[in-house]
Amino acid sequence: METEHENSVGTETEGTHQSPIDPLRRKMLIGGTAAMALMGLSTSASAASPEPANAPSSRQNNHGERQMNTITTKDGTTIYFKDWGTGQPVVFSHGWPLNADAWDAQMLFVGQHGYRVIAHDRRGHGRSSQPWNGNDMDTYADDLALIEALDLKNVTLVGHSTGGGEVARYIGRHGSKRVAKAVLIGAVPPIMLKTENNPGGLPMSVFDQIRASVVADRSQFFKDLSIPFYGYNKPNAKVSQGVQEAFWRQGMQTSIVGAYECIKAFSETDFTEDLKKIDVPTLILHGDADQIVPIADSALLSAKLVRNSTLKIIPGGSHGMCTTLADQINGDLLSFLQS
Repeated sequence: METEHENSVGTETEGTHQSPIDPLRRKMLIGGTAAMALMGLSTSASAASPEPANAPSSRQNNHGERQMNTITTKDGTTIYFKDWGTGQPVVFSHGWPLNADAWDAQMLFVGQHGYRVIAHDRRGHGRSSQPWNGNDMDTYADDLALIEALDLKNVTLVGHSTGGGEVARYIGRHGSKRVAKAVLIGAVPPIMLKTENNPGGLPMSVFDQIRASVVADRSQFFKDLSIPFYGYNKPNAKVSQGVQEAFWRQGMQTSIVGAYECIKAFSETDFTEDLKKIDVPTLILHGDADQIVPIADSALLSAKLVRNSTLKIIPGGSHGMCTTLADQINGDLLSFLQS
């Protein structure tokens, strides 16, 4: 289903306001020793030497390919990013509590079709450093200024979930002079929290419970969250234990500070004015079975605020459809890039 934003009309689906917290508990399939080994394999490389703010650093293998890339922000935070391929750049921003690895299916596919693909780990997430401060949407968007550090032009920005908010806030704060197109996938804008101006949002109690769960036992919480995230609690769902374990691994790479503070950033930030400032062609993809970011209070509203936007609703799409429906999302993304 594809509509221009002027004609965006949608009905609320069953489960639209379901809490992101699923009570199901899945048995852990790996022992403690294996879990520690898994975490060890994902540990980031040592921190880069001090360097000017936003100056990229890298090391090369025998073929001259970049093996590790980082920038250092003005407050001294090291931001790790992957940078593959050549051609027109496509920059990906991931969701919470994940990191750049969540984009592997898209980066491989898009890179194989002649684009330069770049994805960073948000501060406090993955292989980036874990600062106490700056875990807010303004700073996340400013960290995305790695676009300037790499002198990227004619960029397509792609954001999933929290990353969709990051993309909107980046354009809101930094403009679109380097941006050619934008893609919002299962994105949190305009605002997730129920407020006087957003009566259809989720109540604060939902996000308070997420915070409490992260503090109490985030390891188990991330295991539980993976189920509704990928729609594995739906009838006839094809459940992948590997996907769930990858979600858990990425979640556990996030610092407790980053995991906790990012909840406020993705739920309470109002992106309404940022969306109005987006002046480049924008594709909005959202699953009608998304249990984490309800479509009625996100994509259907965003499509009305973003000029020159195209809304495409994915039937049966979960919040994690970049993984569960990778072929479909990849095809839609490539078509938009080539349009």
